[in-house]
Amino acid sequence: MTGDVWLPIPPDEIEGLPKGPDYRFWDGAEDFPADPADCAFYVVPYMKPPALGQRPLPRMSSVEVVQTLSAGVDHVEPGLAHLRPGVRLCNARGVHEASTAELTLTLVLASLRGIPDFVRAQDRGEWLGGFRPALADKSVLIVGYGSIGAAIEDRLEPFELARVARVARSERTTARGPVHPLTELPALLPEADVVILSTPLTETTRHLVNADFLARMKDGALLVNVARGPVVDTKALLAELETGRLTAALDVTDPEPLPREHPLWRAPGVLVSPHVGGPTSAFLPRAKRLLVDQLSRFVNREPLRNVILTTGATRV
Repeated sequence: MTGDVWLPIPPDEIEGLPKGPDYRFWDGAEDFPADPADCAFYVVPYMKPPALGQRPLPRMSSVEVVQTLSAGVDHVEPGLAHLRPGVRLCNARGVHEASTAELTLTLVLASLRGIPDFVRAQDRGEWLGGFRPALADKSVLIVGYGSIGAAIEDRLEPFELARVARVARSERTTARGPVHPLTELPALLPEADVVILSTPLTETTRHLVNADFLARMKDGALLVNVARGPVVDTKALLAELETGRLTAALDVTDPEPLPREHPLWRAPGVLVSPHVGGPTSAFLPRAKRLLVDQLSRFVNREPLRNVILTTGATRV
């Protein structure tokens, strides 16, 4: 192949990269490492503002592949309008499942068992006893049953749940049971004690969690969002939280980062983590393995993994 490969990880730190391409390190610095017009394979910098990752795209006239290191691709999709037809956009399926599923379970358990209250009590030197809800015997609804949703269920399995229900864009059957289509969501919500959001952000899922969705949730239910902030209508969520009818654990918010004076910080029954589902010690080794595999496929003209869409074609 000809053309450059832009990487947000120094190439000499990635063992096994295929020979042939000219590797350029760019993690969002003001100066580009080379002419963007010569880039054939672009790996978008991880955990950077969307505008930064999109900045070189208008000049990438030869690019063939845009690879994210995130599961979601909404932060880069607007920039694809600048690219010629036939460019493949790939996500990082396989990189974030372990970390995101771990955090999801952490948020669920911390919220149910009152860990934030214990931490505040510790700061005051106060022994705060009492009964708290257990995860055992609860019904859990996972909205967005891709690889991350399945990894979340893997971690939930030992907790003696009453039921796990699964919802995705398309109806299907898995080894663990049925996956319901989004159209069945209204009927499933009233039965769930814990609702976990792990769906991609699309036009279909933007504000999926609106006033009607929240009203269908049972009293005392917990909403956990490890998807994207705009999947939830923040105003509608705040209205429910202020009544104390629902609780929430949010790794992502809308807006994000959450401004210092935003009412979500002080709403009752809310645990906020600052979008840390992916960035853990598990990220780098998995990201490197993905890049070596994808670039080997690219150099050898083999089918790529995780193709989300091709510019000028229909999203898959």
